[in-house]
Amino acid sequence: MQHHLRTVAGPLAADRIRGPVLAHEHLVLDLDRSGDRAAVLDPAAHAPAVTGELSALRDAFGLSAVIELTCRGMGRDPRALARISAEAGVAVVAATGWYYEPFHPAEVGGADPGRLTDILLGEIERGLEAGGAPTGVRPGVIGEVGSHGDAPSPAEARVLTASARAAAASGLSLATHAQLGRGGRAQLEILTAAGLAPHRVSIGHQDLLDDPAVHRALAAEGAYVAFDTVGKESYQSDGTRLRLLLDLLEAGHADRALLSCDISRHGYLESEGGQGYGHLFRSFLPKARAAGVDDDLVDLITRRNPLRFLTGADVEEI
Repeated sequence: MQHHLRTVAGPLAADRIRGPVLAHEHLVLDLDRSGDRAAVLDPAAHAPAVTGELSALRDAFGLSAVIELTCRGMGRDPRALARISAEAGVAVVAATGWYYEPFHPAEVGGADPGRLTDILLGEIERGLEAGGAPTGVRPGVIGEVGSHGDAPSPAEARVLTASARAAAASGLSLATHAQLGRGGRAQLEILTAAGLAPHRVSIGHQDLLDDPAVHRALAAEGAYVAFDTVGKESYQSDGTRLRLLLDLLEAGHADRALLSCDISRHGYLESEGGQGYGHLFRSFLPKARAAGVDDDLVDLITRRNPLRFLTGADVEEI
């Protein structure tokens, strides 16, 4: 069976992806609420640096694709994503959905899950708009659908329910934002209750939660476990991240692990002295290899797993 990704340039056969995939990134973003413009990746100011990093990673490490999880209310810019993808020579999968409650746009308000589902399906079927005009770019994933705390708020629960329904109806997969790693099991319970199969779900930011039992439980239920803030040492040390990853691998859940860096402000770019999108390849993966993670496992976690997450493919198909 031939599986395809929905990229910003159109459908792409999964078997065309021969190198690693960054499973949770931002290439264009605006989460500024304070006016300091730190939590921003502005397409005018920062796209050249972003494009340059991706292009260099393609040349050095074979980077083949990025799952870009900037969704509604987060400063999404589908035209900029298409330009970055084309110039960098790296496939980009764009997203639809809503982040966690502090960043919900007014449209979420008191809307019920049915109305929210219709909004998402409209974007999935007709493509993303920018400034009220169609762009021709269709989302290939739902995310990063957010919650904060051990249980989602009522508004977050409505968004999670709607997102699961839209994912199940459209055949897309869904990636979450679990603030500081918390609440992942509650997210998965809501998503599966709404009809989404667990293997179409990636629970985000689990490397910020130092609780291997939770990671093993999520994987055992069939969800992907995203260690996706690699390099963000102010939140968690990479030493702890590596220990958590090794624990999941040793528990027999290598086929459920995802890795990424979640570059979410311009200060993280290499051009500004940050760790950049390449920290995973230049720093973290060498440490994982030194700890006994062989090349086949690296390929599983960084290429086959994200492809299976996006497409819903079985282990033997990719």
